[in-house]
Amino acid sequence: MALDFRLLRYFVAVAEELHLARAAERLGIEQSPVSRAMRDLESQLGVQLFDRSTRLTRLTWAGQVFLGECRRVMATVEQAVKSAKAAAQGYQGHLRIAICDSLAQPRIATLLARSREEEPELEIRVFELPFAQQLKMLHDDLLDIGFALSNAVHDGLVAEPVWTDPLSVIVPARHPLLAHVQVPLPEALKFPLVLCHPEAGSGCRHQIQAVLQDTNMPLKLVDEVTSLGVMLTLVGAGYGIGFAIASQVQTLQRPDISIRPLAGIPPMLSTYLLRRRGEPSEPMRRFIERVKDGAAPVDDEPVL
Repeated sequence: MALDFRLLRYFVAVAEELHLARAAERLGIEQSPVSRAMRDLESQLGVQLFDRSTRLTRLTWAGQVFLGECRRVMATVEQAVKSAKAAAQGYQGHLRIAICDSLAQPRIATLLARSREEEPELEIRVFELPFAQQLKMLHDDLLDIGFALSNAVHDGLVAEPVWTDPLSVIVPARHPLLAHVQVPLPEALKFPLVLCHPEAGSGCRHQIQAVLQDTNMPLKLVDEVTSLGVMLTLVGAGYGIGFAIASQVQTLQRPDISIRPLAGIPPMLSTYLLRRRGEPSEPMRRFIERVKDGAAPVDDEPVL
């Protein structure tokens, strides 16, 4: 069956907006062609994609499945276009790399700068994606490499530890814990906690959870958030304290929060390089070598 790519693009807009007028506005066209396109698409497929039995437009199960496949097809087409343009500009290969939002990005910035210097003909595209989405896109061959704080990968993928960073306490700008130059973990756990949700963000929750559970103290969890940015916002507003990699938080330069190291030998968070199982391509192999060469610990002295 030959489907017009335009229909797929229209369908994704309607499926994501679940409102014809908003979808038409997003596409920059009138509403009636969008409505007609959806009827044509359902007719060509021979399946019902939308449930119109109520006042609200909803996707049927077939529509939900079709949406996932359309997104994959559109991402593949977009990548093909960009690869062709890159080849025309003299690039001889490409890597698609994803990072999660809780990583020590200065280290990754140094890595990318070195790659550009040593291999300028290689096009590197960088995405910020949560751990779960990295796994899906790696599996669908829409990514080459991911960086995350979890090694809980499924069949067909591998997770290689590449470096570690000390875990620090993130507190509001005015907080009793700031009396400590280094915060004892049991003292920190006397206060309410804002942690990343286990199914969202970088995947770091299971590492942090293991550290906290070792204290055998009850946790005063007040919220589970989807990203480092949301966690810092709630901490800055006084909802609770959080835990993160200091060097990543320092780059944001937020006046409403402060960073303190943990007392004693600080717990370390491992960063993992994620990729598909099997022999890597030559550009990927060279990039991985740079990662391993630059995996020495960096100075993570927090701003006091």
